Formats: sequence, structure tokens, C-alpha cells
Amino acid sequence: MRVAMSVACLAAALVVLSPSASAQWTKYPTPNVPKNSAGQPDMNAPPPKTADGKPDLSGLWRGGGGGPARGRGAAPEAPPPSGPPVAGFANVGQNIKEGLPFTPFGAETLKTRQAGNSKDNPEAHCLPMGIVQLHTQGAPRKFIQTPRELVILYEASSERREIFIDGRPLPTDDPQPWFNGYSVGRWEGDTLVVETVQFRDHGWLDINGSPLTDAAKVTERFRRPTFGRMEIDVTIEDKKAYTKPFTVRVNQQLMLDEELIEFICLENQRFGPEPGAPKK
Repeated sequence: MRVAMSVACLAAALVVLSPSASAQWTKYPTPNVPKNSAGQPDMNAPPPKTADGKPDLSGLWRGGGGGPARGRGAAPEAPPPSGPPVAGFANVGQNIKEGLPFTPFGAETLKTRQAGNSKDNPEAHCLPMGIVQLHTQGAPRKFIQTPRELVILYEASSERREIFIDGRPLPTDDPQPWFNGYSVGRWEGDTLVVETVQFRDHGWLDINGSPLTDAAKVTERFRRPTFGRMEIDVTIEDKKAYTKPFTVRVNQQLMLDEELIEFICLENQRFGPEPGAPKK
């Protein structure tokens, strides 16, 4: 299973990086791109604003850490050294010096998942991978911002997410839990603060299997400090799995003159019990 997952991840990476794959469609230039004195895209220019003066997060983004966006002009400026530890896809807490603050339950859950070579990771079963894995995986994602909501379309497994920014509160009427939870956001200056609750149980924060339970609350802070860079600080609160909250950062780089391609996992659907669910 570990080999199968590695092959699947490699295939996905090749799809994302292959020039032949990106050449399937006619290239249309991204509009309203600022230029430097040499006439090249200026990724360090100020971010665009919406009509109401808020930072516009719209665009095609790629998880940072994979190098500069290929063939897209000048690379974004290097992220500043300050801020929370940068999250990893395989291990979300890889840069937290003392490691993740697991409860005994959280530590045992991780141990069990690793003993199974992470074969029950939701992505390996064509199930939603969860918002933290969606942030840290490297495939492109498109942000579409309107005054009422922020929609994120992920190339990976054709997933999508809706974040409501129309002033509604978090639900309190015990709604049905979702893989990606229920998300509402508000602006604090130039930062979009998003709170998410109502997760399904048995979630995975990373490939290793760091858990996220139905008791969790995830708070994200989206900032676009320059035209070509976005920072997302993610705070996890989950009393079942962790003794205290922790925060990690995810860096995003803007991709120009590109569109999403299909990445379909449905043909590999399994009709069996949800991975990690207790046996009846």
C-alpha cells in the first residue's frame, strides 16, 4: 500500500509538473498583472483590492515549498523568517521544535495509523483529505472571492470548499458534520479570519496520520502581503487529540497564465467502511 500511495503521489506530481500536460489548453494571459521596469510580472507588487477595499485573494495558487511557480516570470519574494513554523504535507508539525502536543489518545491514534503505513489516509480511498492536507499538498487551487463567500476549487481530486463571509455566525444547531467542516470568515484589517467547526471524526491532518476529531475547531488567517504571495496561518484546537492549540503556516505562490486541469479519483471509489471508523 505504501508503494501504491507513493506511485499515486508521483503520478499526481508528474501531471502537475509535466509541460505536455500544461500544454493541453490554449494559454490565456492572466489579466491585470503588475509589471516591473523590465516589463516582467512583478510578484512583489502590492496585492489587488476588491471594490470595497479588501485584499482580493482570487487567483490560481500553488502550495509553497515546491520552488518558484514554473515559467511565470519573476519568483515571489522569499517568505519572512518570522511567523509560525511552516507545515509539512507528510508531517504537519515537522518544524515544531517540541513536536505536536498529543494527548494519549492522539499519540495512540498516530501510532496506529503509522503502523498501518498510513494506508487509511482518506486520499488513498478517494475521500476528501481535509482542509489542512488540502493546504499543504502541492497541486494548484483556484480562489474565487465574492462579497458573500470565498470559494476554493482544488485540482487535487477535484475537491472544493466554501467559506461564507456574509456575516453569518458559526452553526449552533448541531448540523451534519462534513469532511471539511463548516467555515465562516470575517475581515480583521487586511486579514481574512476563518473559523471552521463541525468536522467528521477520524480526520487526518497529514500523510502520517496526525488526527483531527469531531471536537476540533480550525482557525485560519489568510493574508496576501504581495501580488504573488499568500500566507495562511492555521491554528488547530482539538481537546481530544491535543493538549493545547498549535499554529502552523502554509505559504502559497501565485501561478500566472494557467488553468486547473481534471484530477479525478472517483473511478477508484471504495464501497466499504470509512477508514478509521470503529468496527460495529
